[in-house]
Amino acid sequence: MTIPDEGLEGLRVLITGGSRGLGRATARRFAAAGATVLTASRTAPPEDLPATFIPADLATGPGVAELGRQVLDRFGGVDVLVDNAGATSAPAPTLRRSDESWLADLEMNLLSAVRLDRVLVPGMVERGSGVVVHVSSIASRLPQRTAASYAAAKAALNAYSRELATEVGGHGVRVVCVLPGFVVTEGAAAHHQRIADQQGVTVEEFRRQLTERLSVPMGRPGEPEDAAEMIAFLASKRAKWITGAQFRVDGGIIPVV
Repeated sequence: MTIPDEGLEGLRVLITGGSRGLGRATARRFAAAGATVLTASRTAPPEDLPATFIPADLATGPGVAELGRQVLDRFGGVDVLVDNAGATSAPAPTLRRSDESWLADLEMNLLSAVRLDRVLVPGMVERGSGVVVHVSSIASRLPQRTAASYAAAKAALNAYSRELATEVGGHGVRVVCVLPGFVVTEGAAAHHQRIADQQGVTVEEFRRQLTERLSVPMGRPGEPEDAAEMIAFLASKRAKWITGAQFRVDGGIIPVV
């Protein structure tokens, strides 16, 4: 069997939130395929990550604008944009969650992508090709208690992705959405620890309970590389007729209702 060429070699790929977890795994995957990889985040990635690091604060409009300016000035734009930056605010009962918390989750999990797309996607449209991958979450479909604002922001990202795909598809630009499930990253680990502490259990016990509650047929959390493979496939020429779609990478979660 001959494996088709991915067509990723030489492409300029920007991955936000690329210093750790899923973003870091995705950066390594694209670099291994021969792409020119850029990462952007507040904290620097490991020194051995084969990527150009651009410090950026994606939670603010000016921070995104500055990142976009640097990418255009230094690299002339990108061929693949992976909007992966995101964060989960502290757990809180839905009816007691503050406006500030809602706005923070919307800024980080929705508007960071909207703003960066607004800067970089027009270049793709002008060139007649490009791929945008929005990293959402299974929470957008299966919101968890005490995390309503995060789930709502990711659900909005899904809807935005679908509309953007219809707007730019005629110009050769594809937009897809990846919905990771229970993937253990550094950020997820910190979130799990906070909830475990609130519940008075160990983080291992919390993860066991969560795996059971989500009815994950695979019986374990995912790894960042699991989602990175899907992202690389969707950005490759093997997926050249895929746009406007959402892809769950969640071990087959079956919600218990």
